Amino acid sequence: MQVIHKATINALVSPEGSLEVLSQHEVNRLRKTSSDGHHEMLRHCALAVLSCGNPIDDTAAMLKEYPDFDIEVLQRDRGILLKLTQAPADAFVDGIMIRGMREHLFAVLRDLVYVSNEIKRSFNHDLSTSEGITGAVFHILRNAQVLQTNLPPNLIVCWGGHSISREEYEYSKAVGYHLGLRGLDICTGCGPGAMKGPMKGANVAHAKQRTVLRRYIGISEPGIIAVEAPNPIVNQLVIMPDIEKRLEAFVRLGHGIIVFPGGVGTAEEILYLLGVLSHPENQQQPFPVIFSGPESARDYFEQIDTFIVTALGEKMRDYYQIIINSPLEVARSMKHAMQAVKLHRIEHKDAFYFNWRLKISSLFQQPFIPTHQAMATLQLHRNQPTHLLAANLRRAFSGIVAGNVKESGIRAIKEHGPFKLEGDKVLLQLLDKLLTAFAQQGRMKLAGKTYNPCYQFTS
Repeated sequence: MQVIHKATINALVSPEGSLEVLSQHEVNRLRKTSSDGHHEMLRHCALAVLSCGNPIDDTAAMLKEYPDFDIEVLQRDRGILLKLTQAPADAFVDGIMIRGMREHLFAVLRDLVYVSNEIKRSFNHDLSTSEGITGAVFHILRNAQVLQTNLPPNLIVCWGGHSISREEYEYSKAVGYHLGLRGLDICTGCGPGAMKGPMKGANVAHAKQRTVLRRYIGISEPGIIAVEAPNPIVNQLVIMPDIEKRLEAFVRLGHGIIVFPGGVGTAEEILYLLGVLSHPENQQQPFPVIFSGPESARDYFEQIDTFIVTALGEKMRDYYQIIINSPLEVARSMKHAMQAVKLHRIEHKDAFYFNWRLKISSLFQQPFIPTHQAMATLQLHRNQPTHLLAANLRRAFSGIVAGNVKESGIRAIKEHGPFKLEGDKVLLQLLDKLLTAFAQQGRMKLAGKTYNPCYQFTS
């Protein structure tokens, strides 16, 4: 098959944002191609950012389009420059990089450097403890300057799939519009689809309301950002070191969550959220969660609801409500819930900008590496406490996400075949039914792709 190489450009790019000075040691690590360096990760993430709008969600395929693309960090007396070789020409206008892409590019660089130096290699954060992990999440967000101390609770996290129908996308945009009219800001996983729609709708509403401070926060992680570029509306991008810290950042930073239709990644997020909210120490904490979509998504949410209740119990319905085909009702419900969140934070002297009181078990914080062995030994049976089952199901979905879109997961599937998941028959049948429905609805990959399952069930 002939590969058509796209138009490219060579350029030197100066920083956009706060990252202007790096030490020689930091520069050397970014240039190293060895296992303890960051060059390849930076290269993959940078290419994804500069290819915003490209429907390809496969790093290897993207690199085939731009085989000679490279990025080099140059240290100068007055700061740093990025030297880009054979970069996508669409990222430039008249030879100058589009400002939003430049911001995203340096956000990636900023967070790779900070996480490496201040989190992973520092003695200030004990990542083997729950408190240490939460502290690391806080410091990464603070370093990215997304913690706003002078604002009341108004940040709504929106989850949902990148591979959604046009109707579902327009619906998410309508919800974002009504949220924006009510002064609410948006935080998403920063990609396309249901992650872009709410931001786009809110952007129009904020413009109508002449809102000065408009926050469109995108939170990603290296394995995702390398294949799923942040959408151009994101004006504050944060790259967390792994999916677990990304999920914790969402629930610590956000004041409410709306879930739109999605696939395996969305199911993973739902299970994480329910596992956290169902912890005994979080029972009295107001945290509004709404599942919503157009009328055509009714069956989708009924499937999700059935899976949750059958697998985890009827009690789980206490932690979410389902609103179908009413963006206005969703926005009004969220706006009303912000008052309860505000009063609770005031009463317990908790910060508006970071939810310190939310109890997150270490089971949901420790990184899960989805190897074939790790996937095969997951405890997928209902004879265990609900929060443990939710954690194991979350890990199963996380592994499937890796097998679908992450370079390391795709490579593992190619080398060793599909992941094998074992468990009790009823639970596996539930999983199979849900995942089959996702595949049939085209929710596993971007449009135009034929989905080949990266998993098998054995009982």
